[in-house]
Amino acid sequence: MGELRFVRMGFGADAVEYQQAWDEQRRVHTARFEDGIPDTVLLLEHPPVYTAGRRTADNERPLDGTPVIDVDRGGKITWHGPGQLVGYPIQKLPRPVDVVAHVRRLEEALIRTCAEFGLETTRVEGRSGVWVLGDPVEQRPVLGGLALDFDPRLTDEEFDPRLNGPEYAPSNAGQRREDRKIAAIGIRVAKGVTMHGFALNVNPDNKWFDRIIPCGIRDAGVASLAAELGRDVTIEEVLPVVERHLRDVLENADLKPRAIEKTPVA
Repeated sequence: MGELRFVRMGFGADAVEYQQAWDEQRRVHTARFEDGIPDTVLLLEHPPVYTAGRRTADNERPLDGTPVIDVDRGGKITWHGPGQLVGYPIQKLPRPVDVVAHVRRLEEALIRTCAEFGLETTRVEGRSGVWVLGDPVEQRPVLGGLALDFDPRLTDEEFDPRLNGPEYAPSNAGQRREDRKIAAIGIRVAKGVTMHGFALNVNPDNKWFDRIIPCGIRDAGVASLAAELGRDVTIEEVLPVVERHLRDVLENADLKPRAIEKTPVA
């Protein structure tokens, strides 16, 4: 991969409204498709907003009617807002596009970022994003006075953690010592060029996630660098670290088209 350009769109008091960022993504996407610009990563903070990917179910949205922006990325519903570093890598990939490989590269850059701050993170099989692993199930605190073998989130299709208070809130997953996601990833590829990207929780108020089923996952929660490290961490100090690891991973990637198995002709 060649040159990678970073654009810092706005943070803090200059946080970028989601619609404005989406419009800019589309503009940059067109320019990249036409080879008018190099691969570009937009970096920013958003004011509080819920966005829903194409696979979001109705029963994963806010119960109180809070507005949700439906977007054309993969994945389900999530939240963006203050204290969260959002990145939109807009890259041209060889066709047929290997979407999984692109997601793995983003995960790797964020795993390295967390490690530099002293936090061990990893991937979870079958779940995109970057995770802080919890304790083994048998070592976790009991929920609701029941053994974890009877965790209603897993055994009762009608159970809704949004209605059951802090005991089941995604923001309290660390206290329950469960797996918790520190960085979400959702992308779209159009004309061989990527859009959307990642959201790394640096120091947000994770209670925003309690009003939804984050990423459609009921048996895990959310984390942040600040909460996991037990100290204040700012977007300002994380930003150059993320840029450095994205540059290292993405610029040095050996991009290859997705392998297609051909069915033998009988």
